Amino acid sequence: MTDWAKAANPTAVITTEADAVAAARASAIAIFLGAAWGLIGVIYMLTAGQAAMDAAVAQASAGTPEMAGAIGQFALWTGVGLCVIQLVIGLFQWAKPNIVIPIIFVILVGFGLIMGVFGLLAASAMPEVAEANAATPAWQTWIGMVLLIVQLVLHIAGIRGASKLDKLRNAEANTWDE
Repeated sequence: MTDWAKAANPTAVITTEADAVAAARASAIAIFLGAAWGLIGVIYMLTAGQAAMDAAVAQASAGTPEMAGAIGQFALWTGVGLCVIQLVIGLFQWAKPNIVIPIIFVILVGFGLIMGVFGLLAASAMPEVAEANAATPAWQTWIGMVLLIVQLVLHIAGIRGASKLDKLRNAEANTWDE
């Protein structure tokens, strides 16, 4: 199953260890996609989004304007740190595919999807929420939602692949015992 389209398919039949490894690595690909999208967000914060971020931080810290700069820097470095953490986790999942990482990321991606949908519903229902979300461009919101759906599919394929990999390796270990 070196065909990545087949490996990323959560309904594909997995019969060999190579198929299982490829499917488990689909989760690593999803993590790399998330890291790349996070990097795009950081670049946006440093360029075109800088003014919008500064305005949002200034509004949020109206009572303590001296904190505005620190909050902006914290947000920026948190984004960079999360990208690095995702890269490390993705490399680990690629090198040693396991089931724990895809399960954790299915939960995180599912939470992100739910919060994104609720955010869009709240923005359409309440104008004050729409004003607060106006700092985020529509392209970033919609591409982010599509990317979360793609990541969810890849992580589900990763769970199936890692599970089958464990079963195949356990079956192989049991045949050596006999």
